[in-house]
This record gives sequence, C-alpha cells and structure tokens, in this order.
Amino acid sequence: MRPTGLRQILAWLAAAVAAAGQTPQIGIIDVFGLKKVPAAKVRAALGVKPGDRIPPSKGDLEERLEAIPGVVRANVEAACCEDGKAILYVGIEEKGATAFELRDPPNEPLGLPPALHHAYHHFVEALGQAVRKGEIREDLSKGHSLIENAEARQIQELFVELAEKHLAELRRVLRSSVDEEARAIAAYLIGYAPDKASVVADLQYAMRDPDPTVRANAMRALIAVATYAQLNPEAEIRVQFTWFVEMLNSIYWTDRHGAAVALATFTEKRDPALLAHLRERAAASLIEMARWRHLPHALPAFILVGRMAGVEEKDIQDAWNRGDRESVISKLRATGRR
Repeated sequence: MRPTGLRQILAWLAAAVAAAGQTPQIGIIDVFGLKKVPAAKVRAALGVKPGDRIPPSKGDLEERLEAIPGVVRANVEAACCEDGKAILYVGIEEKGATAFELRDPPNEPLGLPPALHHAYHHFVEALGQAVRKGEIREDLSKGHSLIENAEARQIQELFVELAEKHLAELRRVLRSSVDEEARAIAAYLIGYAPDKASVVADLQYAMRDPDPTVRANAMRALIAVATYAQLNPEAEIRVQFTWFVEMLNSIYWTDRHGAAVALATFTEKRDPALLAHLRERAAASLIEMARWRHLPHALPAFILVGRMAGVEEKDIQDAWNRGDRESVISKLRATGRR
C-alpha cells in the first residue's frame, strides 16, 4: 500500500536519514498502559535501550511483547525527536484493562475516482516541501485546514470543490472500502465539504477505523470542524468529544497524542461535563502521558491533568516551568480519592 499523509512525510525523512548512511538512534523509550505487568519484563522483551539503533522489524518487537503473560496487544511507534534521536513509544494493552476499541475492517471493494487520488498525492508532495521549508502553520477558521505554504494551500482550496462534487463517494468509501489508502484519503477530503454539519457523523465514525492513518486524518478534520463550530455558534454544529476521550486509552501513541492536543484546546473554557468525562474515562492514562520524558509530548496531557484537578491556568504553567509535574498530578489523585 502506498503511504499516505504524514506517513509519506515520515517515510521521506527516514529515507533521507538512510541515504546519509544512518539508522535513527533511540533517545528515549516510554512505555504506557502498564498496571499489572512489570515494566522490567516489557523492557527485557523489547530488547533495545536508549542509544541503540531502531530495530528493522516493528512486527518482531510487538510479537515479543505480546508473548508476555497478561499482555493482550502491543504497539511500537517511533516519534521525532529528542536531541536529534528518535523517541520509542511502547503501548501495552493488558488483559481486562480499559481499551480503545476499533471497528472491524470493512470489506467492500470500493475505490475513489482517480482525480481524488491524484489531487491528494499532489497535496502530500506539496506538504512535504512545506515541512522542509517550515511553512506548516494552519488556519482552521473555515472548518478545514489551510496551510501557509502557497502550493499546498492552493491544492487544499481545490479540495472544497472536489469534496462537494464527490461527497457521496467519499462517504461510502470511508465507511465501507477494504482499501485503507482510499479510506485515508476519504477521511482527509470529506472534511472539506462545504456543509460541515453533514460530515460530523462520518468523521466520528472514522475515528474508530482499524487503520491509524484513517483515524489520524479523521481526527484532524474533526478538530477543524470543531474549531469552526466554536467560532460560529450560530451554525449549530455539534461535535461530540467521546472518541477523543476514548483515544487516550489507545495503545497507539499517535491516537493518544493527537487526542490530548485536541482536548487541551477544547477544554480551555473548562466545560464541567467534558472534564468530568475525562476524569471518569482517562485520568490514569493522562497521568502516565503527563510523565512522558519528551516535554512537548507530555505538555498537553499535563495541562489536562491540571484542569481536571481544578488547578488555575497560571499555577499549571508555573508548575510546568519549574519542572514540578508531580505536584499537579498529586492534586488530581487527591481529587479522585475524595
């Protein structure tokens, strides 16, 4: 399957490193999802440590982890970057633990028109250039992403017309196609439909797709729609954050991190119902994420921990700046005990 979206960009970056004769070195290994299984067993089964090169086979690592008694599923992902080195995230689902349940893979032989494939892959190439130039800031005010890079933005503007013209096909493929790439493209393009309210249910459905790229594209599109809904309350668009919250229990780092970033934005007004839902469904997951050693990845979860604990924004910021994450975490734990 041809890589799509950020997967393609990461492939380009990996190729650039390989061309220089280097395999990325591991700087940090963070394991999440552990409650009963000893961390020492997980690290022993993993067989790599900081300073080692990233192993060539992700599948082999996951098979060794899933052979540990009490482990149901495992996922290993490499993220960028800590002092120029990769961060290895190891997600573990233990037997009986709260899990983010994915849908079964669809099986209908549906595809998208070639024009949609061509436009999307042209955009991915332009996005790669934008990443290299540092021109990736986004404007979400219209309910879809518009990137500052001129070439990429021009293609995104074309997506509005394509999404309106092919909405029915995008919806069918997103929900029913066996083709993961086609579903990933549909998840990205359907967010450009002019009638944002009409695609909310489709995007929320895709948030539980078995393919991580589909989920990531659907999440990004839904974040843009939710941003538009906040800016334009008269549009009466309602986005439920249920699956964002559930994603915090995923074994996939991309799910957890993307959901935490989104929820850190959408809890700025401290909606009591949403914070209560977070405490009920994902407090433990957010605490372990707030302890991740790569600070930019830990920050969104740390902010959410502080808000769930009722800590003022200034006090959250002050604790973060002085490196005192545990004082805020302990307040959330105390709230739970009460």
